[in-house]
Amino acid sequence: MAAKRAKPRAWQRMLSGRRLDLLDPSPLDIEIEDIAHGLARVARWNGQTHGAHIFSVAQHSVLVETVASELFPDFAGPERLAVLLHDAAEYVIGDLISPFKAVLGGDYKTVELRIQAAVHLRFGLKPELDASLKAGIKRADSIAAYFEATRLAGFEDKEARRFFGAPPALGDSVDLRWLEPVSATEAESAFLDRFGALFED
Repeated sequence: MAAKRAKPRAWQRMLSGRRLDLLDPSPLDIEIEDIAHGLARVARWNGQTHGAHIFSVAQHSVLVETVASELFPDFAGPERLAVLLHDAAEYVIGDLISPFKAVLGGDYKTVELRIQAAVHLRFGLKPELDASLKAGIKRADSIAAYFEATRLAGFEDKEARRFFGAPPALGDSVDLRWLEPVSATEAESAFLDRFGALFED
């Protein structure tokens, strides 16, 4: 009789010691230190960017939160926290470029949404964000992507505008120094600093 095949492992062990089940993620297994550590080591643009360091998802998240604060000054702390955490699921699943997501189809999105909902619950947010907040996050994300594309990823302005839209004029509060790739340690620290300023445990 053939040996019974072992069920494939569907969890990831984090440095905190937590084990996050990708099929049924629990908010109790999510720690902000794991998120920050992971995002600081995940490259945007598949690593195809200028600079001595990767441009990490942690840096991108800080940039998007900064842009959203300028665009939507009425966003309260929880809304700004949702912006900062908008790509949090990528600490587990990585940052796949949009063309590859299109190839993979719905399964990838299902896993991403499950993890994102667990992250939201862990930090006191609704598992499914309101449509207006999601639209605001998408707008800030697109603006950040435009600047990343043109300053780091080799896109011409016309091409970037076609994919990400024309960016508005941004005020002095938007610190575009975050478009200069920094080390993973610096990116992790900046992400945790912003989280600490926005989240009340």
